[in-house]
Amino acid sequence: MKKNGTIIVIDDNKGVLTAVQLLLKNHFAQVVTLSSPVSLPTLLQREHPDVVLLDMNFTAGINTGNEGLFWLHEIKKLRPTLPVVLFTAYADIDLAVKGIKEGATDFVVKPWDNQRLLDTLLEAASRRTKKHAKQENTPTSRMYWGESSAMQQLRTLIGKVAKTDANILITGENGTGKEMLAREIHALSARSQQEMITVDMGSITESLFESELFGHVKGSFTDAHTDRIGKFEAAQGSTLFLDEIGNLPYHLQAKLLTVLQRRSVIRVGSNTPIPVDIRLICATNRNLTDMASREMFREDLLYRINTIHLEIPPLRNRCEDIVPLAERFIARFCRQYDKACLTLSPAACQRLTSHPWYGNIRELEHAIEKAVIISDNAVIPAELFQLPRRSEMPEAAASTLEEMEMKMIQRTLAQCEGNLSAVAAQLGITRQTLYNKMKKFGL
Repeated sequence: MKKNGTIIVIDDNKGVLTAVQLLLKNHFAQVVTLSSPVSLPTLLQREHPDVVLLDMNFTAGINTGNEGLFWLHEIKKLRPTLPVVLFTAYADIDLAVKGIKEGATDFVVKPWDNQRLLDTLLEAASRRTKKHAKQENTPTSRMYWGESSAMQQLRTLIGKVAKTDANILITGENGTGKEMLAREIHALSARSQQEMITVDMGSITESLFESELFGHVKGSFTDAHTDRIGKFEAAQGSTLFLDEIGNLPYHLQAKLLTVLQRRSVIRVGSNTPIPVDIRLICATNRNLTDMASREMFREDLLYRINTIHLEIPPLRNRCEDIVPLAERFIARFCRQYDKACLTLSPAACQRLTSHPWYGNIRELEHAIEKAVIISDNAVIPAELFQLPRRSEMPEAAASTLEEMEMKMIQRTLAQCEGNLSAVAAQLGITRQTLYNKMKKFGL
């Protein structure tokens, strides 16, 4: 008989624990029993169970079920996707419904029917196993959707639009994973057999804009020794992802719009239009609607790229996803640095969950990588996460020319609301020089 994974059974009655263990041992690879839930958080840091059977009452004389609901919440904080089946000695439908509404998968009433208990637990474990297998066997499994309603709604919407050729605009703060979402959409599309072509619009110099995107012919300008296709032609039959579209200078936006309207490109130095068949995805951390109202972004181009608008919520607005994301990063960095598997302490989980994460997933990833590198124990303590909030980071006086330069760029970026062309003009440098300095300083 093929056995399922691990189950944790929590009940203060040792006779119940023994009976349930005997019933389940032939169906689960590992049956872990606890007579008290106090050690459960520590156990969940070490074990990766597939289902939990949780009693509702642990204190003699108290049968309200509030203890079970409390520990249900604690389990969901540490393992949001872990199925929890409630075990209650009273056929209290209201209590059971409340538990289901607050995250439980199902409930079983004592005295229990063996087959009913077994079927309920196996079904809960099976659903979790199938879900994980589906994620691991799918080429898009790098995308972590989480449990938040906002991300689940986004996932549903993507399921509807990915298979179309509708132009998509992805917006969200820095570090939220806009490029990863674009790759997810491409992987789910009919164009997934071709490689997605990515262009960072902030890194292209204005003088090479047309050559990079539309291509050029031999002899069209100095150093044009051969014909060269642009990104649009390279993305033929595939997806073209234009990252940081909000950084495209206003006077170049008309050229992009023309190509999108005509669905053809003309290489620099040529007069021959070349038809292109692409699916366009754009991304930005800026408010293009506001920019359009201030004539910083063409309204007609915005309409052209914005058939479908996808907004990725910041990490601080989906706290239930923070710990699961952290665990994914821990597993990856433990493999990368050849370390034994590490886990987070309950206090560390609490600290991560309460941090605002203005740098979003990218900031969390860097914090986890550092913690994995310097941790000496199997459990990562909260002390390894020194996470100052913005209000706790006063601006120190610059001590070097590089620091002065970086702070000046930061201030100008804030004043110009991220408009790189305006920042470059105010600082008296070229846009490419500005971009290079921003990359150097990590801005």
